[in-house]
Amino acid sequence: MSDTSSSDTPETPGPADFDAMTRDIAEVPAVEVIVTVAVNLMSAAAVKLGLTEEGDKHKDLDEARKLVHALAGLLDASTTEISSFHAAPLRDGLKSLQLAFREASIVPDEPGQGPGEKYTGPVYG
Repeated sequence: MSDTSSSDTPETPGPADFDAMTRDIAEVPAVEVIVTVAVNLMSAAAVKLGLTEEGDKHKDLDEARKLVHALAGLLDASTTEISSFHAAPLRDGLKSLQLAFREASIVPDEPGQGPGEKYTGPVYG
């Protein structure tokens, strides 16, 4: 006979949990959501560029290109929606990632063809 307690089985979130999550999301200003997503994209891109303590362990330039491009698109699309107080440091971070990508590439893209450069213009390194 097997003795299985109810605490061993994972609980499935009920409708009340989704209602609580919806209320929590509803209380967050759009600017905060945009900035949080941008910071997550920046962090993921930095990891894929090998800019963390572990360096090349997680380096993947193809993945980094996608993340940097998505970040540039998000910042371009949200420029009029977020203040320069929020946008300026995000643009600086984006440019740093674009420069790091250019430096990490064995065969660099032509100016204006790097990740996100269709939104930001050419990045020279």
